[in-house]
Amino acid sequence: MPIQKYGACGCRKEKKYMTDKRLLLLFVRNPELGKVKTRLAATVGPETALEIYLHLLQHTRSVTEKLSVDKAVYYSDKVELQDMWPDKVYQKKLQPAGDLGEKMAAAFEKAFTEGYTSVVIIGSDCQQLTQEIIERAFEELKSHAVVIGPALDGGYYLLGMNRLYPELFRNKHWSTKQVFPETIEDLQRLHVNYTLLPHLSDVDYLEDLENPEEWLNQDNH
Repeated sequence: MPIQKYGACGCRKEKKYMTDKRLLLLFVRNPELGKVKTRLAATVGPETALEIYLHLLQHTRSVTEKLSVDKAVYYSDKVELQDMWPDKVYQKKLQPAGDLGEKMAAAFEKAFTEGYTSVVIIGSDCQQLTQEIIERAFEELKSHAVVIGPALDGGYYLLGMNRLYPELFRNKHWSTKQVFPETIEDLQRLHVNYTLLPHLSDVDYLEDLENPEEWLNQDNH
């Protein structure tokens, strides 16, 4: 018979909390001129779009580097060894082949195969994302199978789960406003226990930035 573990109060401790192994996946694009924030570049030009993306990358690092979880940066094109992501803090990997859904599914599958029990993925487009919101996502996974951070554009800025649900990555209209509602439909159809984080804005256009006039003024100099 397995030995039950109890806390100081005599309450039983769930095994999950004793063995929880957490991982944060960060999907990023290599910051190259003309290859990032193309919709934004149509307004401000490719040079300013690249500077904005670098600003977003720095923000993403600032809200993740102190998290007490393992962290893995997945690069779009090639792994950068000497860059803004410290090797001692972040594992570094190349995004798998396929569309966005296939890439994310493969990253989640690899994480669970490696023994992680709670896995959360974020991108690098959300200026409103905070360390506290990411910490809350992992906390919610103690009582829910899936956690989602809805983006105002109809996608999501964060997705977390305790095991792989492949259906969440299939038959989606990626980069459209249908992604979030289609994902919720899948969760409800599968009867998966999920919860939502606050709605936040991804940065795809100039008006999505907190201080867009600063970047316009910079572009005019």
